[in-house]
Amino acid sequence: MSQAGTAERNGHSPSWTWAKRGLKLFFFIAVPVLLFLLVKNLDWQEVLQALRSYKASTLALAAGVAATSYLVYCGFDILARFYTRHRLSIAQVIPVTFVCYAFNLNLSSWVGGIALRYRLYSRLGLDVPTITRVLSLSLITNWLGYMLLAGVVFSAGFLELPPEWSIGSTTLRLIGLGLLALCAAYLLACRFSRRRSWTVRDQEIVLPSLGQALLQAGLGALNWSLMALVIFTLLPEKAFYPAILGVLLISSIAGVITHIPAGLGVLETVFITLLAHQFSKSTLLAALIGYRAIYFLLPLLLAVVVYLVLEKRAKALSEKNRAAG
Repeated sequence: MSQAGTAERNGHSPSWTWAKRGLKLFFFIAVPVLLFLLVKNLDWQEVLQALRSYKASTLALAAGVAATSYLVYCGFDILARFYTRHRLSIAQVIPVTFVCYAFNLNLSSWVGGIALRYRLYSRLGLDVPTITRVLSLSLITNWLGYMLLAGVVFSAGFLELPPEWSIGSTTLRLIGLGLLALCAAYLLACRFSRRRSWTVRDQEIVLPSLGQALLQAGLGALNWSLMALVIFTLLPEKAFYPAILGVLLISSIAGVITHIPAGLGVLETVFITLLAHQFSKSTLLAALIGYRAIYFLLPLLLAVVVYLVLEKRAKALSEKNRAAG
């Protein structure tokens, strides 16, 4: 039987079979290259020096907050499991989500958030429409939480912008109110919309229930809050948490706009610009280097190991299925 016939017999179209092969080739080439570029651009001596300036208890607390944040993010795909009703267990979902999040933060959303999700979930047996719905719900959860937090922080005036910033603090408050309105519109649609599904390019989009939407908002907001808490933990006691959260939210959008992996340089520039009147440059850089090491680099190292284990298990499962067939 031809390869196309075998693919159709197994429930996959020939185009999806070739897409998976292309994805596999992409990861064999792109991931090592991106990892090399990331490591090459890091000043490891500066990272170690910044970490040595902190007490062990402070680093342990920051690491604990970071671990909690990753666990909360895994809740995005766990919620998507109940939303799509796919057959994978929570024990299978958590390592996949962890790996995708770590790669997403360090190597861009195209690698971690999208391509890696499709590869790992497809190797576990999920079809493309289900993976797309999982990815969509995760993205909405993340940005719904962002809009909720940013709406509160910006509209409440917790963050004062420098005079030279063109948008100004008043405009920032209006942006915050607009974000809260968008959140309310989504929640109201989930509660009252009579039409619950749409088909876009052969992909069905199903509106979640109000309960699921509230969980989305809560999980997304909690994850962003914990990210800011890691930085707050590494700053002096005089730091004002809502302001730190607001700066992180602004820097994250700047990172998305610039498309720089891990937001290298963008995060530091925004924090120094907005908080230079409160902290010295060295204090801010030490906290941000510590944040990158604890929240980005250490999870990435662990994620690489978990990824290799997942690939090995998937290969063994594939060989077993071929032998059984």
